Amino acid sequence: MTPSIETKYNHYYSLHCKHLKLQGLQPKTIEAYSRGIRRIAEYFDGHLDDLSQNQLLDYFHSLLDRLSWSAVKLDLYGLKFFYTHVLAKAWVDIPMIKPPRCTRIPDIVTVAEAQQLFLSTRRLSYRVFYFTIYSMGLRLGEGLNLQVGDVDATRMRVHIRNAKGNKDRLVPLPVNTLKVLRQFWALHRHPTFMFPNRTRGLKGAHLAESPLDRGGIQTTINLVTQEMRLKKRFPVIRYAIVTPLIC
Repeated sequence: MTPSIETKYNHYYSLHCKHLKLQGLQPKTIEAYSRGIRRIAEYFDGHLDDLSQNQLLDYFHSLLDRLSWSAVKLDLYGLKFFYTHVLAKAWVDIPMIKPPRCTRIPDIVTVAEAQQLFLSTRRLSYRVFYFTIYSMGLRLGEGLNLQVGDVDATRMRVHIRNAKGNKDRLVPLPVNTLKVLRQFWALHRHPTFMFPNRTRGLKGAHLAESPLDRGGIQTTINLVTQEMRLKKRFPVIRYAIVTPLIC
């Protein structure tokens, strides 16, 4: 990438990031669309504003050889956003890119398998986290963003904020889950986060400035399921009541 092309690309990329934020997109969508533009720019050596349909055909074909259809779609949507909002050009759909329609049945983790998974998770923070998202049917990000004030023990429900589609929702709070969360909070006593990060250890968790790390959560669940030899993808599980696991 020549210095002039790099300067032009950096300008475009900066505008792209600004427009993504101003459109009120979710952080994960912003990162996905930004990553797509970075990939496309790397492939075309910084040239983004004059790509032909044949060039895009070659790019997405090569991308599908390396990544999934999901990644292809995100790069396509990111490029469409770039053309529409940054270049202010009319977007013409690329007819040769049409992801296959798939309907998949999710793996269901049984109560016994979930119980074994909790008991096999050595770190308390992760064990309580997995139990919480299992018992309330939460997504990973929803569990990480859970705050102390979101738990309504009077009405036995939890306020899930900024969920999928940037929407809030109310989720029933099982009695056992409330007991586990109360016992866990009594150990860390963070004023805001239900699952504060552990960079300071459990004793210093009340000083944490962010929740548990997403990568640590995912790495741990993979390691635990491998030890269990569980082939199912966790957690695709909903609203089960199991024994509290604070110990």
